[in-house]
Amino acid sequence: MRELSIAGFKRFNSVSLCMAPLTVLAGLNGSGKTSIIHALLLMRESIRATSNGVVLLNGPFGLQLGTAEDISNWQSGDRRIKFEVVDEFGTYTWSLGIPDDEAMYLTLDALPTDIPAGFESNQGAFAYLAAERLGPRSSLSASSLPINQLEVGVQGEHSAQLLEALGNRPAQEDRRHPDSSSPYLLKYEVERWLSEIARPVVIDAVHHAGATAYAMKFKVPDGEWVRATNMGFGVSYALPIILAGLTAKRGGLVLVENPEAHLHPAGQSRMGTFLAWLASKGVQVIVETHSDHVLNGIRRAIGEYEILSASDAIVHFFNSEDSGHISKLQFTNTGGISHWPTGFFDQYQIDTAALGRVRRKGSVNGVRH
Repeated sequence: MRELSIAGFKRFNSVSLCMAPLTVLAGLNGSGKTSIIHALLLMRESIRATSNGVVLLNGPFGLQLGTAEDISNWQSGDRRIKFEVVDEFGTYTWSLGIPDDEAMYLTLDALPTDIPAGFESNQGAFAYLAAERLGPRSSLSASSLPINQLEVGVQGEHSAQLLEALGNRPAQEDRRHPDSSSPYLLKYEVERWLSEIARPVVIDAVHHAGATAYAMKFKVPDGEWVRATNMGFGVSYALPIILAGLTAKRGGLVLVENPEAHLHPAGQSRMGTFLAWLASKGVQVIVETHSDHVLNGIRRAIGEYEILSASDAIVHFFNSEDSGHISKLQFTNTGGISHWPTGFFDQYQIDTAALGRVRRKGSVNGVRH
């Protein structure tokens, strides 16, 4: 996907965004970042919903969009919502009709004849990890889907089941950790990334015969096995992102909201590096983040580790409540950023400058701290 266009949807009367192998959505709360994710989810759901001709606004992918009135743009003057994707093979158009303002669904007026990469229904083609993922749980419910259709789930709720089914199979050759060694089993590759991002850890997924639930177990090297509930939130929040990335197909699409959640700053930076590494393997990654550490991890992946080309990553900064004010920021070969708009990850500088003024004022007044 090289370009995404949205018309008549929520705050967007009409907007087009350049998309890269790694696209970062950043900016103010309520400025439109999540609406981009919602648009992509509706596009994916519309392909799944062709049998009945309607796209539900509440339920799929955990969406709670309300009614058609809630998501239509009052400025557009059109009773349709349009999405368009451009990639190297062509242009793909979605047109969704608004039956009435109170409807909790949209009608399928037009869909692409061919499905673009990343929107197919086969395993590993599309993954979405919501901001509100499941924390530590003593057990995770089983999905009734066959293994060849199973994904980690919007909240990571099927991570244990997927890992139990695929963990002892070889990981895709291009998904091996840079420091990996034989055997290259998926379980071990997840452990290596999880240990780098969260903490050194060994993992195991357990399914008890006849049960409809799975459980995760963890232990630190040379330690004892413990339940997920005794391991903390960081591991449980990071694991499904890693698993989704390692099982995504080349050409697939991975959407991640708040990958930094419950991770310490170093872990957030390493998560950014992981997402850049994943994008370098042919998986398109779209990440919404409020973390300068995640951003800096991406910058290091480009400038220091040379994992990803600067031209293969882009940042869209939503810096105003004005729906048309989206700044496109580009990376340099050394990990720099083309320009820094006001409000773009500048709070550290603002806070340290304020504290510096306080110290200088105290020094002038003869106060030492």
